[in-house]
Amino acid sequence: MPTRVPLSILDRANSRLGFSEAHALQAVLERAEAAEALGYRRFWVAEHHAVAGIAGSAPAVLMAALAARTSSIRIGSGGIMLPNHPPLLVAEQAATLSALYPDRIDLGLGRSVGFTQAVRRALKAGKAEAERFEADLAELLAYLDGTAPITARPRDSGQTPVFVLATGAGADIAARAGLGLVFGGPGLFRNNPGQVLERYRTSFRPSDRFPRPYVLAAVNVAVAGTERAAAELLLPEAAALADSRTKGVFPALAGSGSAAEGPERRQELIRESLANSIHGTPDQVRERLGGLVAATGADELLATGGAYDLAGQRESDRLLAGLFTD
Repeated sequence: MPTRVPLSILDRANSRLGFSEAHALQAVLERAEAAEALGYRRFWVAEHHAVAGIAGSAPAVLMAALAARTSSIRIGSGGIMLPNHPPLLVAEQAATLSALYPDRIDLGLGRSVGFTQAVRRALKAGKAEAERFEADLAELLAYLDGTAPITARPRDSGQTPVFVLATGAGADIAARAGLGLVFGGPGLFRNNPGQVLERYRTSFRPSDRFPRPYVLAAVNVAVAGTERAAAELLLPEAAALADSRTKGVFPALAGSGSAAEGPERRQELIRESLANSIHGTPDQVRERLGGLVAATGADELLATGGAYDLAGQRESDRLLAGLFTD
């Protein structure tokens, strides 16, 4: 790679066909332990509610378990969806974790709401809550900084790094608040990421948390001995995502063979997911990640993507880490 940058992992706690959801959560804990041993900088988890194929619904709880099972890797959320929660509660959760595990907790925040109308009703969150994201973010930061009208306990004193998961206008919110930016998804490939990121960097207001702009580029990554084997690691999640867009249900991950089934629209969406990922042999992934870093100026890479094949995922994590230490 032309530029060495830190490497981190986001695990969405995918469920796997034939295994329990408890098994999915245990797999996340074991992966974090392995990631720490391999030298990854961060290990993040996400928030999804009532999604059949994802066991990760309570990131703060899972973060506590992860921090207890590890000793040095940073643990964070990628992210906690702020429209679903009062800012005070999120601040208290982050500050509690930071007090228990000093200098190890990251707080990544998103503005998505529930996947379906029924979930949004259950969360009591919808479009109005998403639209006040910037105001809620400012309130949360005030609690963490100790500048709010009430004092959140335990005191955080602004020590917890805060990131915004965003593209487009969300990047402007991160810049105005002086926060780190997580930029990923199809926008890394289909659009001109340099435009959004340049706007973030030029309008960035330095803060105590981030004296300068900081960009994590999030991308689905899989590494294996052959390009085909690497693609097969990503196929189950690509198939589940295609099902979510065509059937309205994101199912538990199945074997890669299931991706060959279904109508042409499903196959088209699967091919699109693979095109918006970086997968291949170590040499291929090294070159492609190097191009991504060069195009975005990313300060760090956040590897995403769930696999049905846990052994293959472990090997992919090992090979990927090796690209940054060779």
